[in-house]
Amino acid sequence: MTPGSVGPAADTAEAEDRLRRFAVIWSRAVFPVTASSLTRAELEELLLPLARQLREGLVRRTFAPEEARQVGAALIAAHCTDPDALSRTLDVVDAYLVLYCGPGDGRDAEENRHRSARLQHAVAAGFAQALRDRTRSEQESISRAALSAHHEVAAALHASEARFRTVFEDAAIGIGIATLDGSIVEVNEAMVRMFGVPSHAMRGKRVTDWTHPDDAPGVWRQYTELVRGEREHFSVEKPFYRLDGTVLWTNLTVSLLRDHEGNPQYQLALMENTTERRLLNLRLRYEATHDALTGLPNRTLFFERLEKALAAGDGRRFGLCYLDLDGFKTINDSLGHAAGDQLLVEVADRLQACATAPGEMVARLGGDEFVALTTGSDTAAAVDELAGRILHALSAPVRIEGRELSVRGSIGIVEGPAGGERGAAEVLRSADITMYRAKAAGGNRFELADAEADARAITRHGLTTALPAALERGEFFIEYQPLVRLDDGGVHGAEALVRWSHPQHGVLGPDRFIPLAEHTGLIVPLGRWVMDQAVRQARAWQLDHAIEGPLRLNVNLSPHQLHHPRLVADTVDTLQRAGLEPSALCLEITESALIGADEDLLKPLRRLAEMGVDIALDDFGTGYSNLANLRRLPVSVLKLDRSFTIGMQQHPPDPVDVKIVEGIVSLAHSLELAVTVEGVETGAQAEQLRLLGCDTAQGWYYARPGPADQLHALSLVDAS
Repeated sequence: MTPGSVGPAADTAEAEDRLRRFAVIWSRAVFPVTASSLTRAELEELLLPLARQLREGLVRRTFAPEEARQVGAALIAAHCTDPDALSRTLDVVDAYLVLYCGPGDGRDAEENRHRSARLQHAVAAGFAQALRDRTRSEQESISRAALSAHHEVAAALHASEARFRTVFEDAAIGIGIATLDGSIVEVNEAMVRMFGVPSHAMRGKRVTDWTHPDDAPGVWRQYTELVRGEREHFSVEKPFYRLDGTVLWTNLTVSLLRDHEGNPQYQLALMENTTERRLLNLRLRYEATHDALTGLPNRTLFFERLEKALAAGDGRRFGLCYLDLDGFKTINDSLGHAAGDQLLVEVADRLQACATAPGEMVARLGGDEFVALTTGSDTAAAVDELAGRILHALSAPVRIEGRELSVRGSIGIVEGPAGGERGAAEVLRSADITMYRAKAAGGNRFELADAEADARAITRHGLTTALPAALERGEFFIEYQPLVRLDDGGVHGAEALVRWSHPQHGVLGPDRFIPLAEHTGLIVPLGRWVMDQAVRQARAWQLDHAIEGPLRLNVNLSPHQLHHPRLVADTVDTLQRAGLEPSALCLEITESALIGADEDLLKPLRRLAEMGVDIALDDFGTGYSNLANLRRLPVSVLKLDRSFTIGMQQHPPDPVDVKIVEGIVSLAHSLELAVTVEGVETGAQAEQLRLLGCDTAQGWYYARPGPADQLHALSLVDAS
């Protein structure tokens, strides 16, 4: 280690110093409200290991709330029972824990704040539980003292009363004694502090004067039963008005005291001040149910409201708008997340202004996804109007960092009666699917949910998620459709067509899963598997039918495969392992994939063509490409789209189709390109294509796609 370097020991010393400073701040904050004989320095030493526990909870990779709960419980054990001690502790943790004890591993600041908030919640929970346990212990002690005072013999009455008086005066909870008619005869100092009035002002006051609008249902019925001797005690959470108009929340336990003959004599009230705890719980509840960035209700609160709306009956209906901003990722990527956050806040403000009617609410689900809910007896029109207001509100540009940004959104709408069988998750999924339909239609619009479209989307999603496992389980197989020479009717080769033997949906054609594979990127390993299997089969055909000459195999190549850097290497490797000559392989690429292709995209195709692999331009005539571009493409075969030859299926053929095909064949042959026609279904069509000079053809007239061993079994029957 060089003299100027800073080693692990120095890092540790610095971390301990920062931890000590955090403990100093903490001790200064809570010392004024600590009912303890400790000096501030002694309190600092007591808090230091607790600070270390909080630091460990902050930096640990996996969050464990138990240590933070132990910190809250330790405050109670240190006689820091005043509610202000908890409030000040949470303020110190919130303001300084990340600053002095934060991890140095580059963790996201938002993650640190989120971890700090969870630690505060755990500290508060541990504090509350420990205080509750201590209070319960005191209550039990008081109750035992009260009961023992009643049952003690006369000789021990004085000692019993002395013990009771000690507990009564020194207890941390409020204690009051009243007659059966409700007149208060005695209160302790803790109760006096709770209500903020002198003890003499409370004596003589009647219990029934302390009603409150938020009293729990049945609390006064239980009170009446107790003073009549019909019950021994009851417990309830009860609010009281103080003289200054503020509200005191308590955990109240009222017990009946009987005389030595068992007759009701007094009532004993034990009160725990829960006002600060209640406010803390309300604060934590708000943070748990609202989005930290926008202040809108979050996913948790929205689901609660939606479930409540769906459970309503009596002809009630609901309408849900699921909004996703169009192009938000581009703004985030180009201007940064800070600008993206500003945009989200502005959008949230506009959405709130759109949903102000009774029964309407707006929430943020996460990212750039928002939802708006409306309820009532006629939501079909209301939800459309709400979606329109939202799109209109988003139409005005947003000015951020000197730039005017246009905001657009796609909305999926679900509307229906409440009380049905659909749950909140199903409704939200339907709205999400519908939103993506609106986005696919161009965005900046809303679409209404459609059950059939939902079912198709769910099926597509199921197929998408099943694709990787299907490839591993060997659920794919290949069928082969013959390529027939039109001049002599012999089999020239075959096109390999992949199929999926799905466990639930049966055999699926490529149109059902190839787009999904392209979307997920699985098309590359799937295409590699198809080529490997097909090339092996081509080599087997060559060995079995050597006297008939080599067969050529056509394999489809997707645009994603065309961009893959190992296309050439994988193709060469596959051919070499199978022992197949490159000239026996033809790769089919759709015309649309090569429209506007630059030289970098064409380079791997040129290398394959130079090796002897044929390149076929599939679906020729559908891509609106410039015919002059054919000269620069490394293709050797044109596969004419079936739409050009439908008019030739019957006799006489459509003269326009004949002229078009004749021109294409002439152009292709002048460029030394072979012409293959797909979709041939009748003998008349095959004969006309032969007369026009087409080289090869495939279609149901010759054979439908089938197993490899049926390649040479041509049917030559018109397709019905």
